[in-house]
Amino acid sequence: MRLVTVACSTILLFGSNALAQETPAPEPAPQKPQSEKQHKKQLKKAKDELGDSLQHVIDEDLIYIIRPEERAAFNRLGSNEEREQFIEIIFNRRNPNPDSSVNEFKEEHYRRIAYANEHFSSGIPGWKSDRGHIYIVWGPPDEIDSHPTGGTYDRPMWQGGGSTTTYNWELWRYRHLEGIGDNIELEFVDPTGSGEYHLTTDPGEKDACTHVPGCGQSLSEILFGASKAQRLSNSNGTTLPAPIGGIPASEGEFERLDRYVRVLGPPPVHFKDLTADVSSRILRNQINISYDVAFLRATTDSVIVPITLQIPNGQMGYRTKDGVHSAIVNVYMRITTPGGRVIQTFEEAVAHDIPDSLFQKSLAQSSLYQKSVPLHPGLYRLDLVVKDVESGNAAVIGTSLRVPQYEEGLLNASSLILADKIEPVPSTQIGAGQFVFGPYKVRPRLSRTFTNAETLGIFMQLYNLKFDELFRETSASATYRLFRDKKEIWTSTESSGSIRRDGEQVTLNRRLPLAAFSPGHYTLEIKVTDQISHQTVTRTADFEISAAQ
Repeated sequence: MRLVTVACSTILLFGSNALAQETPAPEPAPQKPQSEKQHKKQLKKAKDELGDSLQHVIDEDLIYIIRPEERAAFNRLGSNEEREQFIEIIFNRRNPNPDSSVNEFKEEHYRRIAYANEHFSSGIPGWKSDRGHIYIVWGPPDEIDSHPTGGTYDRPMWQGGGSTTTYNWELWRYRHLEGIGDNIELEFVDPTGSGEYHLTTDPGEKDACTHVPGCGQSLSEILFGASKAQRLSNSNGTTLPAPIGGIPASEGEFERLDRYVRVLGPPPVHFKDLTADVSSRILRNQINISYDVAFLRATTDSVIVPITLQIPNGQMGYRTKDGVHSAIVNVYMRITTPGGRVIQTFEEAVAHDIPDSLFQKSLAQSSLYQKSVPLHPGLYRLDLVVKDVESGNAAVIGTSLRVPQYEEGLLNASSLILADKIEPVPSTQIGAGQFVFGPYKVRPRLSRTFTNAETLGIFMQLYNLKFDELFRETSASATYRLFRDKKEIWTSTESSGSIRRDGEQVTLNRRLPLAAFSPGHYTLEIKVTDQISHQTVTRTADFEISAAQ
């Protein structure tokens, strides 16, 4: 079970359906804040686990655009799968057209990196140079004043006037930079002649005559007899001669330093993800929802993915009419590839009606909603939004989906589903509707908490059992083992004679009364052995047993 507490601003959805009842999920234990030592240990562990390719993406590809809060969130992730997904989220946040099959920002970003490496490399890769940095973040300038061999330079009056000889240098002009301003000029100087230009805050740094007596005197020095040595004691951080007349406002000491810092920082994010958009309402608008996903094979190249949501009834808003309390929640789902290509979108308005006689009791319960989607094996991102129409409260889920590959000829199994209800469905309803898997209706218990007055439903499909060529049947055994505190307390075995076969589908479908088990934490293990191919497959699931009220 996964528990999510988030909120959102405005989403409009359409459709209708009904919610099924379930007992409420337990409240999550409050998380203790990390100590500084724990935080450092977590960062070290994350760095040790980070693969070379992910390290390359963070330290090179994203180094100039990733924002501090994004890097901090990345460092808190616990697995490379989560880190891969988060990298795609970083790109998707900046995608100007999120519903497109192509992430335009990502493509342009890598084009700029390639351009920088091709045009700005010297003793270091182009992406590491200052010109590469600026180009990758802000794109090509509107104008470039390039002096690849230096030459004569006529200073403007605010730089002291007069002529001098310069090192190699370039001036880049941008008409507008978001978050920086208009008519931005950035100067790069190569005083060593190595081809490595660096961004400078000192317009006098390109002057090759600064330290050469009798060379490149300024008009102000000639007129007023000032020494060139005075340039080196300027209080404004430059090596310029004394100005003649006023200095442009954009060239003030603090303005130059501020511009320098901001152009080297990460650019603003225009296309924020849903979670960022709704963070301002998180304290007063929230729904505590749980969710779970399962995987069941459809074909060798297609998997059915049931996505189940559990919504507390007490957190919905109701309207009452004719003795019936009615609530509506809007559910929106989007599944995308790691590259941002949209695979599926779905939206539905889900109705929940309760008669007045049951209303108070129902507020302590939860409701279930399930949507099954077919997907090819691979890695995806799932985004879900649940919004209560009456109150406006909402929850947002963003997570990864790694859909397994069920290879032909290899014994395998679906997810192990722990359910509070497993029942056959009429032949006309096979494979259709919420919670229906083939000929069964299987309602999962997302909280995985049962009382010892209940029966634990166990459901799992088996794939690729071998046929005995002589008897034209399969031969398999399933061993159930129940553990408490890592000690086996119960075991049972089923053979082929008692394992249910529905056409080509072999299903483990069992109900285990819990009256004989005391309250506590348990682990169920199911090990299936194919007696013909001698292959095995194992699935486990944890659950809690509590005392009946």
